[in-house]
Amino acid sequence: MSLTELFIIAVGLSMDAFAVSVCKGLSVQRLKLGHALTCGVYFGGFQGLMPALGYLLGSQFQNVIVKVDHWIAFILLGIIGINMIRESRDTDAESLDSSFGFKAMLPLAVATSIDALAVGVTFAFLNVNILWAVTFIGVITFILSSIGVKVGHVFGLRYKGKAEFAGGLILVLMGCKILLEHLGILG
Repeated sequence: MSLTELFIIAVGLSMDAFAVSVCKGLSVQRLKLGHALTCGVYFGGFQGLMPALGYLLGSQFQNVIVKVDHWIAFILLGIIGINMIRESRDTDAESLDSSFGFKAMLPLAVATSIDALAVGVTFAFLNVNILWAVTFIGVITFILSSIGVKVGHVFGLRYKGKAEFAGGLILVLMGCKILLEHLGILG
C-alpha cells in the first residue's frame, strides 16, 4: 500500500473524529491547549488502536464486526448528541469542561473509530505493515482532531448555545446516517 493510499485512508477515517472535535470545541468557553490535546490523544489513539485490533482479529470475526458496528456507532453518537443538545442550555462552565473527561471522551473515541476496526481486518488481507499504518493513521487523526477543537471553538464563541445544539444534532444525524448506510437505505 502506497503512502498516498494510506494518507487517503487516514484522512477518511479521521473525518468522524474531526467532526466530533469541532463539536467538542463548541462546548468550551475558554479554549486551552489541553482541550485540543485531549481530543487528539483520544481520537488519534483509538484510530490507531482499532485497526491494530482489527488486524489481529483478522477475518475470523469480520462478519460479526460488520453486523454490529453501525448499531454501536448509532447508539453511542445518538446518546452523546442528545446529551450535548440537553447541555446546550446549561451555562455551568464546570459541566462544559468535564465534557473532556474520561467518561465523555471514551465513548466518543470508540464510536468514531469502529470503522477503523474493519479497515484493520482489510489490512491483514493486504499484508500491510501494520505498525507503520496505525502510527500514520493515529498521527493524522491527532492533528485533524486538535485542529477541529480550535475550529469549533472559534465558531462556538460567536454562537455558543445554538452552536452546541447544532453540534449535538450533527452527532445524532451522523449516527443515523451510519445506521441507514449499513441497512442499505442510503447509498
